[in-house]
Amino acid sequence: MPGFLLGHAQDLSALTGVSVVLCPPGTAGACELRGTATATRGTDALRSGHLVGNVDAVVLTGGSAFGLASADGVMEFLEGRGRGFPAAGYTVPTVAAGVLFDLRLGDGKVRPDARMGRAASEAARAGEGPQGSVGAGTGATVGKLLGLPQAMKGGLGTAGLALPGGARVGAVAVVNAYGGVHDPDTGEILAGPRALPPAKGLIDTEAHLRERGRPTQGFSSPGENTTLAVVATDARLAKPEAHKLAQMAANGLIRAVRPSYTTVDGDMVFALACGDRQANLDDLGAAAAAAVSRAICRAVIEADGFGRIPAWRDLR
Repeated sequence: MPGFLLGHAQDLSALTGVSVVLCPPGTAGACELRGTATATRGTDALRSGHLVGNVDAVVLTGGSAFGLASADGVMEFLEGRGRGFPAAGYTVPTVAAGVLFDLRLGDGKVRPDARMGRAASEAARAGEGPQGSVGAGTGATVGKLLGLPQAMKGGLGTAGLALPGGARVGAVAVVNAYGGVHDPDTGEILAGPRALPPAKGLIDTEAHLRERGRPTQGFSSPGENTTLAVVATDARLAKPEAHKLAQMAANGLIRAVRPSYTTVDGDMVFALACGDRQANLDDLGAAAAAAVSRAICRAVIEADGFGRIPAWRDLR
């Protein structure tokens, strides 16, 4: 997306990381919070009617709520470049952040901090960049119905689409879901809970919950699962329209993560708009939903389990 930059930083020993979307000046932003286990920072500024008009960056971070400290480094990076709104002789960047829980896979005492947030900002570039187990997707896992021993590796993925009129939509998703990831076109389970031996294959989490109920054990307490997504477009949108785009883009999460928005997920979708393209909002929403679902699938297909947990590539 023209003007938008994506950067990552990670600790491959602790298996945690942070991803940053740097926005061009004048970007309208919004956020759709549907999970019941969310942890956020700076999302108030994305509400319609808030004094702050634009957003400068969105941070997706591991480390649970501790990882929100990474936004400090993004703030420092942007302040040093004069980004933000003027206030009493200072420039205050507008940075929104959402987190996922990755403390169990690696070293949970190591969390993304201001240094890592700044490193991700400095690494931000145009284009899709690396995929899979990078940035906020480094320690992500999916399919935790039967606990972490039967789960699979999640990750980070991107996707984009062009509309017939020329407007474009891009998405980045970090998948750390309680449920499984399904190909929305075929229904195939790409990543999910692995059946307990001697059974083989992957379990359909929704079917299991419907037919057998949720196990009391496992890696599934509130706050330990989340899918985070950011959609960006070069269409001209105001804040209320950006919020509607975020709502429609969230449908892509429903198509690919099953179930999504559970009581133990902190799912959220950010929408960013900067550009002069004209596009129908429903058209943009349909493209955004498709981009989010494709980014989610790519996140698990590109993931690396680092020899600690099976990834999609390990089960082919």
